[in-house]
Amino acid sequence: MTNKNNVLLYVSDAVASAAFYATLPGMEPVEASPSFAMFILPSGLGLGLWGRGGVTPAPVAAGGGCEIGFKVDAPAAVDETHAEWLARGAAIALPPIDLEFGRSFVALDPDGHRLRVYALSQEM
Repeated sequence: MTNKNNVLLYVSDAVASAAFYATLPGMEPVEASPSFAMFILPSGLGLGLWGRGGVTPAPVAAGGGCEIGFKVDAPAAVDETHAEWLARGAAIALPPIDLEFGRSFVALDPDGHRLRVYALSQEM
């Protein structure tokens, strides 16, 4: 199997979704059109936003069925990132909380896709 190059999220409005992701620190699209945008995450993974109306075969599921994880180095970075994203208008589904694996929060993009920021606990 080849390497994973990108993840595609089907969105209702690629331009609006790209504008949302561009507000997150360090995110700038490397490609953008009315129906598609591509971001390159710090890990090198591509995050594509594809307008649902142009996808063949047509997608049957909407957002919220999975999560994209953004690992940070320390619990304090979870809280800092939460404050930054909240200030930029991100919808928060779960405020910062300590879970069995570490500290985490969950934001939602305009289509309800879950974005989990987390720091693993020292025991992990």
